[in-house]
Amino acid sequence: MGKPYKDKAYRWNRENYSRQRRFLDIWGFVLTLMFELWLDSKPWSYPGGMTDEKKAARRKKQAIWIRDTFLDLGPTFIKVGQLFSTRADLFPSEYVEELSKLQDKVPAFSYEQVEAIIEQDLGKKVPELYRSFDPIPLAAASLGQVHKAQLHSSEEVVVKVQRPGLVKLFTIDLEILKGITRYFQNHPNWGRGRDWLGIYEECCRILWLEIDYLNEGRNADTFRRNFRNADWVKVPRVYWRYTSPRVVTLEYLPGIKISHYEAIETAGLDRKILAQLGAKAYLQQLLNYGFFHADPHPGNIAVNADGALIFYDFGMMGKIETNVREQLMETLFGIASKDGDRVMNSLVKLGALSPTDDMGPVRRSIQYMLDNFMDKPFETQSVNAIADDLYEIAYDQPFRFPATFTFVMRAFSTLEGVGKGLDPEFNFMEVAQPFTMQLMSEGNGFDPTNSLLGELGRQAAQVSSTALGLPLRIEDTLEKLERGDIRVRVRSTETDRILRRINGTQMSTTYGLIISAFTISATILFVHDKVGLAIVAAVVAVIVSVALIRLLRRLDRYERMF
Repeated sequence: MGKPYKDKAYRWNRENYSRQRRFLDIWGFVLTLMFELWLDSKPWSYPGGMTDEKKAARRKKQAIWIRDTFLDLGPTFIKVGQLFSTRADLFPSEYVEELSKLQDKVPAFSYEQVEAIIEQDLGKKVPELYRSFDPIPLAAASLGQVHKAQLHSSEEVVVKVQRPGLVKLFTIDLEILKGITRYFQNHPNWGRGRDWLGIYEECCRILWLEIDYLNEGRNADTFRRNFRNADWVKVPRVYWRYTSPRVVTLEYLPGIKISHYEAIETAGLDRKILAQLGAKAYLQQLLNYGFFHADPHPGNIAVNADGALIFYDFGMMGKIETNVREQLMETLFGIASKDGDRVMNSLVKLGALSPTDDMGPVRRSIQYMLDNFMDKPFETQSVNAIADDLYEIAYDQPFRFPATFTFVMRAFSTLEGVGKGLDPEFNFMEVAQPFTMQLMSEGNGFDPTNSLLGELGRQAAQVSSTALGLPLRIEDTLEKLERGDIRVRVRSTETDRILRRINGTQMSTTYGLIISAFTISATILFVHDKVGLAIVAAVVAVIVSVALIRLLRRLDRYERMF
């Protein structure tokens, strides 16, 4: 995580880097990874034999190497790695854990390049736009860096400038990645059940939006409007006269980083209240506005002297459409009533679950999780534990969590970690309970104070829903039968026994013929004084005889069992 950058690794930021070298670097990484994955499946590659512990240790080592290679490959792969860290339904937990540690702190680019980009985009030189401009950046990341400045009207601002050549680098890298994606999509093993091209398109969409600073400015304005009546949330104002696709000028709102716990303590702020405010702010974003910060890591949240939260960096935001919110509510109700079918159907409608011919195993997996998850009181649950359970079930299953869902889960986990850092007794689910009850009350007439009537209402609704939906289900079943989507398997014990007897008789006859042939051959060879060959033939006859005896015993055992 703290790996230093070397000149060799930093070559992607040079003015005239080679497209061919980039192709070799990326494909070299992919081919090496493919070879290691092939090697993982070979028992002889594990000294002393293959075990689950050795396989996990090797995956952990590979995950660290992947993370370090992504850092070497630069901005595109840092961002792709961060996006992949939300896809625990696609990658092993060891990979997800290491990719979530990706830090995009890279060396700053020169002030001369900053001046050139500002002049190209805003049409004026830096002294004409700003009264003062600090040439030393406050922070540098893979996509850009931030400088403190002052406008001629005396307002203190920060200026975020995009890294030079980033669009060109993205264009080259994404073109290469598209070829790699097509290869994986067509692979007989890795492509089965995976929509790699869809994942690629989603990554492209998110990456291009994140480097469009006009889009970031619009996101900041929307976020600011949503919290305009909350004095405990501060959002920097956007100065549109000094903003372009590669430059964004924002109000300077200094604060204490929310993970600097000692500094917060020294400032006399209540850490418990701050932990609850962080959770409350995110729940309002998600449930009230449907527009949320998709990357709320500690570097993007600060606290001012009055104890208000300050949010930064609005390049990666999530939106929840109305229909998605309705299906999320349906999922929530299914979880509350421990109804595996309801949860499964809502996940299919959300696009989080790919329908298959046989959904029985999936439904049983969901029901198993509900039965175990709901045994504990809601307020004692941990977001991380819930996410781990979900991802454990989802990995290598037909679950396909949309980006919005995984962003929400990652944000919840991050905020829970920050909250526990501020207050060891903090529980995110306890803060979320009032919002959840309100949501259920608004959407389903749920009354937590009257559990008996609520249960009777649910039972009545379930019976009526089943009765009214029965004709439709029968019609749907008939249509599936006509299309051949439903397969009926009938097993008869008596028929199985007869088939087993016939098969045993055929095999016994075959073995008998082989024994007879080798016995006769041994006799003829012995008569003609070819004793060595006769012994070989006799030995083969004995071996086949032993195999026949074992077959007959096995058939007899099956007969007793059934």
